[in-house]
Formats: sequence, structure tokens, C-alpha cells
Amino acid sequence: MNNRRDFLKMTALSGLGTIAAPGALTGEPAPLPARPFNTKYAGPDNNRIAFPLGGIGAGMCCLEGTGALSHMSVRNNPEVFNEPAMFAALCVKGTAARVLEGPVPDWKRFGQHDAGLGGMGATWGLPRMASAEFNARFPFGTVSLTDDLPIAVEITGWSPFFPNDPDASSLPMIALEYRFTNKGLRPRDCVFSYNSRNFMEQPDTKNSIGLTKNGYVLSAAGTEKDPQKQGDFAIFTTDDATVVDACWFRGGWFDPLTMIWKAIENGDANSNAAVPEGAPGASLFVPFTLVPNGQKTIKVLMAWYVPNTKLTMGNVDPAFKPKVEADPLLQFHKPWYSSQFAGIQATADHWRGNYGLLRERTKLFTDTFYRSSLPPEVIEAIAANLTILKSTTVLRQHDGRFWCWEGTGDSWGSCHGSCTHVWNYNQAVSHLFPGLERSLRETEFNVSQNAEGHQMFRSNLPITPVVHDFHAASDGQLGGIMKVYREWRISGDQDWMASLYPKAQASIDYCIRTWDPGRKGVVEEPHHNTYDIEFWGATAFATSYYLGALLAITRMGKAIGRDVSGYETLYDNGRRNLEEHLFNGDYFFQHIQWQGLRAPDPTKAQSYNTEYTPEALALLRKEGPKYQYGDGCLSDGIIGAWLARMCGLPDPVDKTKIRSHLKAVYTHNFRKNLRTHANPQRPTYALGNEGGLLLCSWPRGGQLSLPFVYSNEVWTGIEYQVATHLMLMGEVAAGLDIVRACRERYDGRVRNPFNEYECGHWYARALSSYGMLEGLTGVRYDAVDKTLYIDSRIGDFTSFLSTNSGFGTVRLHNGIPSLDVAYGQIPVDKAVISGRETQIRQAHLNS
Repeated sequence: MNNRRDFLKMTALSGLGTIAAPGALTGEPAPLPARPFNTKYAGPDNNRIAFPLGGIGAGMCCLEGTGALSHMSVRNNPEVFNEPAMFAALCVKGTAARVLEGPVPDWKRFGQHDAGLGGMGATWGLPRMASAEFNARFPFGTVSLTDDLPIAVEITGWSPFFPNDPDASSLPMIALEYRFTNKGLRPRDCVFSYNSRNFMEQPDTKNSIGLTKNGYVLSAAGTEKDPQKQGDFAIFTTDDATVVDACWFRGGWFDPLTMIWKAIENGDANSNAAVPEGAPGASLFVPFTLVPNGQKTIKVLMAWYVPNTKLTMGNVDPAFKPKVEADPLLQFHKPWYSSQFAGIQATADHWRGNYGLLRERTKLFTDTFYRSSLPPEVIEAIAANLTILKSTTVLRQHDGRFWCWEGTGDSWGSCHGSCTHVWNYNQAVSHLFPGLERSLRETEFNVSQNAEGHQMFRSNLPITPVVHDFHAASDGQLGGIMKVYREWRISGDQDWMASLYPKAQASIDYCIRTWDPGRKGVVEEPHHNTYDIEFWGATAFATSYYLGALLAITRMGKAIGRDVSGYETLYDNGRRNLEEHLFNGDYFFQHIQWQGLRAPDPTKAQSYNTEYTPEALALLRKEGPKYQYGDGCLSDGIIGAWLARMCGLPDPVDKTKIRSHLKAVYTHNFRKNLRTHANPQRPTYALGNEGGLLLCSWPRGGQLSLPFVYSNEVWTGIEYQVATHLMLMGEVAAGLDIVRACRERYDGRVRNPFNEYECGHWYARALSSYGMLEGLTGVRYDAVDKTLYIDSRIGDFTSFLSTNSGFGTVRLHNGIPSLDVAYGQIPVDKAVISGRETQIRQAHLNS
């Protein structure tokens, strides 16, 4: 018995009223009941919930499953363990007062940094509600609180998110809506409050708390030496009955929190004026009365403004002379919103004045997305990982261009530069925010690529020409060519494609010269890749990318009248070599080669953290270079074929062989229980009795003493990539098995369901999950031909579709397709269902 769901399945199939639970006869703990996918988190499942709120590239905080705010990261830098002393409270006069949060999770009580000091400064010792449940409907998160109070409480946290409107989706703003219902038989006088220390304060500068309409502003001033210290955070309501205390009691020890809690308990609503500086905290109060069964919603709006940083990443080409005379701080990262608003009051006014419209449009997206009949584990996985776009993993610089980390460190961005070989896996942004995705291509080809076609896979921040001092990434650079094709088909903008085509052609020519100088059609010279090492000799992994890139450059070239015959010949050679020489009848593999290549000896070649000590030299002579996969069954072994399909290209390799490889990956690499699996690398992604998809296995033997460095790990982004590809090949059950195992690990008990991590929190690779929409349904819209493609693997369905010009739902019922456009326009001239052209019913729900 490997997991809770196996147990429940066995129980259901047994037909027995009661059976001995697994472990009952062995002394092992019985499995806990499974939470159905895409439903609320309660009890032990509501332990690690932290749901990101914020704008794309604007910073974030998280709404916890208890109703608390944490991960407060609004200073253009991650602060994962920043949980400020800020809280909502309700006093029911004549009854009691409560912090409007559920019980403090046990894991916070001890084991964190400085836990031995007793949680000094936290609000955890104040009375709070008895229990909490959490439900996610991205980007809305709802907390339901229960207690013996006569008032029921529900909190909905959200921030704007609307496909095709990146600016509205990139605002430094969040909202918490507190809904109160009188459960009793008599009227209740209540006082709501929202209270906060000045968590924006900085050392060696002026810290203050000011006023805004119906609220207060926590502030720190910048200095000439440290302009990045400037920061403002506004907390306000839309209720004109709001009373503001802009200065808590000033004193030592625990005086401020002690005194404000006494005021809350007494139901006071004190008004105190702002002081020039030194206020420890502030509160806002909203008195109200609820009749029996009466309801009231209080909207707490929050906005921030931190316009300056000292953040830069990468080495700038010495020949580049930045133009920063108008604003010297542009030599550092400045967030996009700083170019849109003059300060915190303008930011707060925008939130206040546009709240209704932004909520209506965000709710339209949410309702449309969840109007789906796809398996709940798939919807949960996709929606959970869209929170990456609200996390500190992503940035937008002052001119609006998109720039990303790979993930989020506890207090730093993890692995800089919109890394091409990681962001290859992302399939969400290209459909939800096509303009942002196109800006990545423009950076890659116009800024981070030199005249020879060498592309640095990490771009600078601010975005500037780079120093070309390391390998190109084979998978990242070849994948980028396919993605130019994808962005063309999604946008329908042939002029845009034509403008990038010369750069894409220079890129593919560089790849040919560097990795396939013999023009065999396979990538065999040492090639850097997403595993942070170089593969030596021909790999199906990189060659599948190569073939997809050759298909893309050929199709784009033909569309603008270029001679692409040389690329076509190369593609034919490569496909033949891949299928005949890199496929063992079961799966694709690597032919390890380190002699007879143009590259220098592995001991002399440039590489990251690959050291040839005397022991390693002995292995080199015996086995060849370190960190290869050779005869292994690599989960990413035919990934280029997956990306080709995600980009609207045909299978670049024989479909039967692709399916065979994927079935081998499922058979050999998917483990329902990892208890006996040895992983000396990074184990906490999946371990013990958990299940997961290993990056590689060696079912036919041949594993090197030191295979590639992450081979024993489990990465969610690769799990979704393989699951999607299995679905595309008709192996839906196997794909869903992998998805379920992944989401069972992120069940809220040990891990946060809204933070799939790899080399950092909110790791970008997990955005491969969005591809499952197409994997199950085959739905793809081509804006060039105005064609809607459907190739369902699950029979009838309803599924979300986002395009460059609008979004809605696609439905297939009894073989008849229909398209309901919820917003914008999706012009369809024809529909193609499993290769058959047909008519489609269209409706515009927003008309």
C-alpha cells in the first residue's frame, strides 16, 4: 500500500463496511484520509497554506490558510520568512474579541529562526478563531473561520489578474474582503480593526506613519546614499465610517501591542493623529451593527510603492553605454509600476478608484477558467502554479519588459536571467500574457545574442547587452527558436516574426557550427543544458530540440520567402540518425563520446563546478566524462518533441518511438514509493513514502559512477512535461498518475500546495503544467490561420482557452465543437477536430 489514495481505492473496491487499515497489524501509522483534488483545505491539510497575492513583478505577500499574511516581500526582493505583526481583529461588544485568523500552526511554535526567543514580536499569543478552512479559486483565496462567537467570518484575498492585460495584472496591490454574518437571534454591535506595526521601517533613516483616505501609510524615507530604503505601504478601507489611529502607544518592551489589544478588547475606536516620526504602528477601526442574519463586507485594500533598488545582475558589455542621465537609478532595477505612479497616494487612489472594475474582470477570468470538466487534479495543478506569476520569481523592469529568476530563495532571487533552459518549460505566459512572453524572445535574440549567434542563456538586469563569457545552453537556445514560431502563431503577427527571423537564423547557424559541425543533424559536441553540466556525445535530449528548431526555422523561412533547403536536408539527416542510432527499441538514449570531437579534453573544457581531481581522472579513463546519462532512460529524453507540439509544430520524430520512450519513462522512472530509493543529491523534493517521477533510471544497466548531477531527483516541472506528453500520445491514465503523485506531495500537510519548489520557491519549470490543457484536449488556436484545433484524448470536455485577443471556453459534445468567448474576440474561420475540418458554433458571452 503506497499512499492514502491507494487505500481509499482498495476500500471502495472491497465492498466491505470496515477493513483493517494498512499498518494496523504492523504497527505503522494508518494513512490519513485523502483530500479530493481541487477542493478546500481543512484540518491537517490546512497546515502549510501560503497563497501568493500581488502583481506580476510587483512583489507579493501570502494569505495563509489561517487568514494571516506572511512572506511579505514588497521591497523588490524575496523575504520568505517575513511575517510582520499585522492582523485583523473583531470585537463583538459584550462577548469577546478575536484576531481574525485560525490557530497558529504547530510548526511555527518551534524550529524556526530564533525560536528560542519565544516568538518575540509576533501576534501569535493573542486570542484567535477556533478553526480555519481554505479554498483556492485562483487568484482568489478564501478562508472560512469558525468560533463560538455569534458572528461567522469569511476572508477573501485576491489581487488583479486578467489575461491579455499585463498592466492591470502587474499592480502593487492586494485586497482582503472580510464578510461577517450574524448567526444569532439579536443585533450585535461590533468593531472591526486592521492593525500593523510599521514593518516598512529601515535603519538610519526617517520612519513614519501617515494618512490616506480611510487608512494609514507605513513609510520609510530614502536617503541620498540609500535611495532603496524609500518604501510606503498603504492600508485602507472603502468604508467612510473608518476611524484611524495613526500612532500606537509609544513605549518600551511590549507596550504598543499590549495597549492596542486592550483597545480592541474594549471595542474602542480611537482616533489618533499622525506624528512626524517614531510611531510604532497604526490601526483602522470600522464600527458596525449586524441584525440577526445580517451581513456586512469590509474591504481592506493594500498598496505599496518601493521605486528604487540597488539590484543588478550579470556583466554588462563594456561597449554598451547606458543612457541614465535622466534618472541615475535606472542603472539598477526599477519596478514597472514606478513608471506608472508618482507615489503611494497615486497608487492607492488607482486601487480605490478601479477596485470594482478590476475585481469584476478578475472574477470573469476565474469563473471562465474553472468552468472546466477536466480532471480536478489537472485543474488544481495548473491553477496552483499560476501563483508563480504572483511570486517574487518574476519581475518587470521600468519599461515593462519581463525578466525572471528561476525561483525564489529565502532572501534572494534564485538563479538569474530569465534562464532560457528553465523558462523553456513555461507554457502559461505565452497564452495568458503573450506580449510579456514576446518580450522574453526580444531580449534573448536582440540583447543577449551577439553577431555570431551565441546567446547567453542568462540575461542581465536591468536588461542590457551581456558579456559572452560562457557556453550557450543547447536546450535553451534551440528551444528559443521554436518559441519564436510559437509566439508568431499565437499572435498572428508576421511582421514581428520577420523582424526576429534574421536573429533566429543566426542562432540556428551558431548551433550547427558549435554542436553539429559535421552536419549529421545531431547534437554531439559537448553541450551545456538545464542540468548545469555538459553532455558529451550525441543525445536524443538535445537532438530532439535541434530537430524542432530546424522545423521552426524552416516553416518561418518559407512564410517570408527564404531559402531553407539546407535546413530541410539537415532535419532529414538528423531525424534518421536519431531514430536509427539513438533509439534502443524501447527508449532514446545518449551515445557518450569525448574523443574524436572538436572540443578539448573534458579536463580542459569550460564547465561549471566540474572538477577533475585525481579520483575523477581515474573515472574519466575508465568510464568517460562525469555527469552523463548514456544508456539511461531520461525523463526529458525526447523533450524537444514535447516543446515542438506545445509550439504548434508537428512531431519531429516518429510518433511510435516517442510513445515508446514515454511509456518507458513511466514504467521505469515513476515510483509510487521512494522509501528505498537512494538520492544523495537534493532529497526533499520527494522522499520516503512519497511518489514521484525520477529524472532518470538505468533499466538496462550502464549507470556511471557519477551520472549527471540531478539524476536521482524529482522535479515537478518535468513531471508535468512528461504527463502532458503522455496525454498527447493518448496515454492519459499514465499522465494522470504522475500528476496525482505530484499533487499528493503538495497536499498542505508538509508542503505548501501553492509553492512547488526546485532550486528555490515558486520554481518556474512547474509552469509546464499549463500544457496539460492542450495535452488532454488538443485545443490550440492558431491566429495566423484563424484555426481552432481540437484533438481530445478524453472524449467530451469543456476547457479554458486564452489567446492573444481574448479568452473563453471550448466545448466538445458528441463530436460537435463550440466556442464561448468570455472576453475580447477569438476569430475562428475553421475548426479542425482530430484532423477533420468542421464548422464550430461560436458565442460571445461578453456581448
